[in-house]
Amino acid sequence: MSSKKVMIGAAVGVAAGAVLGLLFAPAKGAMVRERMARKITDSAEDVQDTLSEYIDDAVGDYDGVKQGAVDMVDTVKKKAASVSQKLRAR
Repeated sequence: MSSKKVMIGAAVGVAAGAVLGLLFAPAKGAMVRERMARKITDSAEDVQDTLSEYIDDAVGDYDGVKQGAVDMVDTVKKKAASVSQKLRAR
């Protein structure tokens, strides 16, 4: 299983556990709703942070692959130019 799926599953599990814990805890309705709102907001922020990290990693990976491709094209061009010069010299 990919780490992405594990992180999403963990975030959903934490959110579900928090909601169920608040629903079954003995407290006044207004207090429960306030706690739930806070927990949901915190969980949403955690999920957003995790997704931002994945996006940043993906962008970094893309940039690395792109630069590798550019470098490879430059290397091939230089080698082709070298071979071309050697063939012309004959």
